[in-house]
Amino acid sequence: MQNVKRFWRKFSRNKGAVVSLFICLLYFLVAIFANVIAPYDYDGQNLLARLKPPSAEHWFGTDDFGRDVLSRVIVGAKVSVMIGFCSVAIAMLFGVPIGLIAGYNRRWDSVLMRLMDILLAFPGILLSMAVIAALGPSTFNVTLAVATFSIPTFARIVRSNVLGVKENEFIDAAKSYGLSNWKIVSKHILPNVMASIIVLGTMRFASGILTASSLSFLGLGVQPPTPDWGAMIDAGRYYMRVNWWLVAFPSAALFLLTMAVNVVGDGLRDALDPKM
Repeated sequence: MQNVKRFWRKFSRNKGAVVSLFICLLYFLVAIFANVIAPYDYDGQNLLARLKPPSAEHWFGTDDFGRDVLSRVIVGAKVSVMIGFCSVAIAMLFGVPIGLIAGYNRRWDSVLMRLMDILLAFPGILLSMAVIAALGPSTFNVTLAVATFSIPTFARIVRSNVLGVKENEFIDAAKSYGLSNWKIVSKHILPNVMASIIVLGTMRFASGILTASSLSFLGLGVQPPTPDWGAMIDAGRYYMRVNWWLVAFPSAALFLLTMAVNVVGDGLRDALDPKM
């Protein structure tokens, strides 16, 4: 409990991070209760009300099929947050163990890191596009594609931290007590690198949402009728000179969430860094 209070005291010094944290919590609540909050059916078409500007009836206006843009932005938040969380979880599931093994066991280091170097040689969006091309476009496959290019980043960061931690005297003491490698890694090394994992996870969450939206913008991501911010921006760019709201609102939702997550990540880094 004392550690939590100390962490919050450090974190709350960054006012921007605190505000961004509340913005993120708001997004998460909207994502959880999206189907309840959305005022209209996100795929309900009304051609008589197509391309209506923002009004009291439709706060964010309607699109070229007469669908309520606000409802689609709200449900799009659910899709984006889900992809962000799941992609980070999958990347951690594979990347963290690879980094722990490579950093602690020098015999596996060269093999595992060369495999990670192969993945890092490809730009993230191109690697994601290759995965989508092999598996086909869908929400699940987009999540796998986004997670794939995050795995080597987790592995590299964890490995570099493990290399520093394992040189400490308490690791030598644990070895002298006859503890197994598994116990040393899980009980002594992993807790000491967890701060870096948490901070990196927030950063990859934001980049994962951006990558997923980019894939949807290119037609390789979440498929209709499921709303996605990237697909909404792509569909609205043909009308943006006159019907600006089709691009403005999903773009603002995407920008605000990714910016808030990155600022929270900076706050976590400062609060969890023992040197600060």
